[in-house]
Amino acid sequence: MRLNKFAGLSLFIMFSLLFCSIVLAEEEEKEEVFAATVQKYEYRIPDLTVVGSPKWYNIKPKDTLLDIARRNGLGFNSVELLFPRMDAWLPPQGKRIFVPTFWVLPPSQHYQLVINIPELRLYYFDQRSSTVQTYPIGIGDEGWESPLGSFFINEKRPSPAWYVPASLQEKYGMAVMPPGPENPLGEFVMKFSAGAYGVHGTAMPWGVGRLVSHGCIRCYPEHIRLLYPQVALKTKIEIIYEPIKFGRKDGRIFVQAYPDVYKKIPDFAKYAFDKLAAYPFAKDVDQKKFMVAMSLQNGVPTDVTRNAYDEDDSLKMSDITQ
Repeated sequence: MRLNKFAGLSLFIMFSLLFCSIVLAEEEEKEEVFAATVQKYEYRIPDLTVVGSPKWYNIKPKDTLLDIARRNGLGFNSVELLFPRMDAWLPPQGKRIFVPTFWVLPPSQHYQLVINIPELRLYYFDQRSSTVQTYPIGIGDEGWESPLGSFFINEKRPSPAWYVPASLQEKYGMAVMPPGPENPLGEFVMKFSAGAYGVHGTAMPWGVGRLVSHGCIRCYPEHIRLLYPQVALKTKIEIIYEPIKFGRKDGRIFVQAYPDVYKKIPDFAKYAFDKLAAYPFAKDVDQKKFMVAMSLQNGVPTDVTRNAYDEDDSLKMSDITQ
């Protein structure tokens, strides 16, 4: 009788351990470890200002659009703009989708760090080697807009504590949040000379590619780990607001358009027309292709080169606004 009880207890323990190991294995399978390596793209102004190259991706079981974006170095806005009708949490398994892992460089002074607010993206230029790195970001929400202008990095801190703004202390129940997995600053912060703002990691990676912060610039944890050791104190940072970018590659002209996220542009069509008129290579742009890109505003670099055999495609402002 005692042996039967012992055997039964042994079986119970064995099956309990087996069940726990299965559950743990499933949890580990669910929790993907995201990693990244430094990727530098060569550029030459003005002849090579489109960097990277697009990819194709087959949607796997349990994929979400957020996973796919992060796995490919994109923010959520990049997939949301391109696939507005696709279920972000249950995309069609097995479907082959286009992944826009290429970018037109922002029109700027090309200081070391350049952030373009409408595209929710950061560029890190190395003018000595004529290379650039680029990473997606989260930005300030409406009412907490990220600042615009030229600044410099004036403080760097690993494992930072978060000094909670007075307006949020009741919500979080504290004035200072210590380092840890719940800290919204993540593992590293690089403050810049615009007051309390900084470029930092995040405890909520799915906020990258969204308007989520109180003005700071959020990076994926794996990206801030790459940037932090490279960016020195006094590094210049330029934060611009440009939803329309022109670039060139292999003699072709590309345009990349994004929505006016902070609603700063009263008449987007007029703004686009004026940008095209001021572009030095405007005569080589197919205006109809250009306006298709303006209407989509999907963040994909689009070849708008006018072919030599094309008929006159010039548009008037009345054509654009109809």
